[in-house]
Amino acid sequence: MSDPTLHILFLGTSSFAIPSLNTLAKEPRFHVDAVITQPDRPIGRKQILTPPPTKIAAQNLNLPVLQPEDLRKDFSALGLERPDFLVVVSYGQILSQEILDFPRIAPVNVHGSLLPRFRGASPIQHALLAGDKETGVTIQHMVKELDAGPILAQGKVTIEPRDTFVLLHDRLAAMGAELLQNTLIAPLLPVPQPTEGIVRCGKLDRKDGDVDPSSMTAEEIDRKVRALTPWPGVTMTFYGEPVKILETDLQPQPRSTPLPCAGNSTLHLVTVLPAGKKPMSGAEWKRGRQ
Repeated sequence: MSDPTLHILFLGTSSFAIPSLNTLAKEPRFHVDAVITQPDRPIGRKQILTPPPTKIAAQNLNLPVLQPEDLRKDFSALGLERPDFLVVVSYGQILSQEILDFPRIAPVNVHGSLLPRFRGASPIQHALLAGDKETGVTIQHMVKELDAGPILAQGKVTIEPRDTFVLLHDRLAAMGAELLQNTLIAPLLPVPQPTEGIVRCGKLDRKDGDVDPSSMTAEEIDRKVRALTPWPGVTMTFYGEPVKILETDLQPQPRSTPLPCAGNSTLHLVTVLPAGKKPMSGAEWKRGRQ
């Protein structure tokens, strides 16, 4: 008699993958054979060697963890048994065709956008930057072309006016976990992605967070703050000194300070981080400059 349990090889790195991993590991119909994640990396000013969030979650679940530096080169040497599904959630490496062909049933990915909009590494941030009114999660059958595989399932959420990356990230991660579970236990019904509406988004770097109130409106800067905090962060130069903007609003808030912006608009700085200092309210920062 065949084993009714669905065996899964899970690939994930960032915290976005944790709800999906937890859901699969705790569902009796699934067995997570192993978790593949990125190697530990030095983090912060002190460059402390730090495990990726998914590794910590996998260890808490007592799951085997593998951390190859380059999965494409090292995959055959891992000696893995073929799973039913290869599940990839925010892993961070491009997979070879050999790896995509490895599972018996399908390689499946959880992606934080309504594909084909925002294919790539930063879909949640770009939905906020674009001022979109809704976004969601796509479960896709993976192909070699990045985020171009047939759609297996989608779920939508409304982007609320004051949503931040952190809030939206957590909602989508939870939605993705539930959608993934429901998709894997049902017959797969792949639908090709539309050929219209394709938008790509790459990895973010610190330059993406630079803002200039003289050339950007309050709304544009506010979107950046909500989308790019905590990474890569938003920074403006004020009288020759860099200031990181941690929280803003388009309406006055307690202890905020107004910042004139392009288009006769006004941004209200709620929390800022001047260079070499601790976070402070906008009002406190303004007093220090007077």
